[in-house]
Amino acid sequence: MDFLYIILGLILLIVGGNWLLKAAVGLSLKLNIPKVVIGMTVVSFATSAPELIVSVKSALDGFPDLALGNVIGSNIANIGLVLGITVLLSKIEVEKSFYKTDWPVMMVASGLLYYFLAQDGKIEFYEGGILFSSLVIFLVYLLRFQKNTVVDEMPEDEDQLSTGKIVLFVTIGGVGLWAGSELLINGAVSLATNFGVSERVIGVTVVSVGTSIPELAASVIAVLKKEKAISLGNLIGSNIFNILAVLGITSMITPIELKDVALLNYDIFWMLGISLLVLPMVFFPKKLRLDWRHGIVLLTLYAVFIITTLS
Repeated sequence: MDFLYIILGLILLIVGGNWLLKAAVGLSLKLNIPKVVIGMTVVSFATSAPELIVSVKSALDGFPDLALGNVIGSNIANIGLVLGITVLLSKIEVEKSFYKTDWPVMMVASGLLYYFLAQDGKIEFYEGGILFSSLVIFLVYLLRFQKNTVVDEMPEDEDQLSTGKIVLFVTIGGVGLWAGSELLINGAVSLATNFGVSERVIGVTVVSVGTSIPELAASVIAVLKKEKAISLGNLIGSNIFNILAVLGITSMITPIELKDVALLNYDIFWMLGISLLVLPMVFFPKKLRLDWRHGIVLLTLYAVFIITTLS
């Protein structure tokens, strides 16, 4: 029954996030907000809504390890699992913005998260403010200097929506996210209790993989349809948002206090390590290209992470 709750919760989160995204883009277009701004802000926040809702509710319900595990595990899954499968199916031509902007910002965000947790095992309100402020600075920089980097992040169905449809989509999306988070968290906590494992283990495995499903599905579909090149920047951007937006906003609502030290002593080093590994991969054996060989390495590393975490 716990697995059923988790699956239903994930489905509702994905569907709810999708409807919220449609509504957010529709409202932005109705307000004549430039598409480049929509792509960098509205779309990014809407696609991070499932992680944000799960993390905020987990922290408020007294399960901070689930909130942290969700973000840390999702960041590991985005690179090890999603990027691994994607480049196994098709090679990726990497943009120069990856090593000039995206990767450095991801590493700085990851380093900030480690520093805040290593200090006292907490992410306080002011630390969340620092994380979120860093995101705002990053977005302002992108808007001013790299406007062309996010054009492909706009959804394909960007037609004007009526006010009635926008309200309907917001309602459906909001209810889906709320109900999905309830089912997912209840199922995950119950599963952890029944199997005698910690919230942290469930967070970095089951929950994190679930919240990474939209990125995986989008990447695989784009590869199969051969519509356009997959942007490594999109996955890196997701990792940046997970730390700066999801944990930043969550900790400003309620401080996140680390309970299971394995998140700090083990999981976060996997996140830092696999994030660091992507840089040399992009330059070797062929500059600015990722292919099936990198995919095998990344998937193997992710499998090792999951096996060692569950053992």
